Amino acid sequence: MKIEGVGFDVTDWSAVVPEEHKGETGTSYWRVYSQGNVRARIVDYSPGFRSDHWCGRGHVLLVLEGRLSIALEDGSVHELGPRMSFQAGDDEGNRHLAYTAEGAKVFLVD
Repeated sequence: MKIEGVGFDVTDWSAVVPEEHKGETGTSYWRVYSQGNVRARIVDYSPGFRSDHWCGRGHVLLVLEGRLSIALEDGSVHELGPRMSFQAGDDEGNRHLAYTAEGAKVFLVD
């Protein structure tokens, strides 16, 4: 990852207004920082959330609270709990879909 167009910056995540994003089921709320070629987010997934699309974008995702399942198109499923992460590059071969039964809070950089 090459970070460009980003100066030193401090983010008070409690002051960032959440944006609502509906899933196939459930809702997620994104607090977003975007500068240069970097987007960082804290995302709260409601219980029963399931993404409405397969994502081919690269991410570094860290679970802060709850449990999150990441399905890959090859049929594998990766169960993540607090202090677990996944890393995937921008690659259609890494397309993934997120869902959670109990809800989760994650930090992502992409």
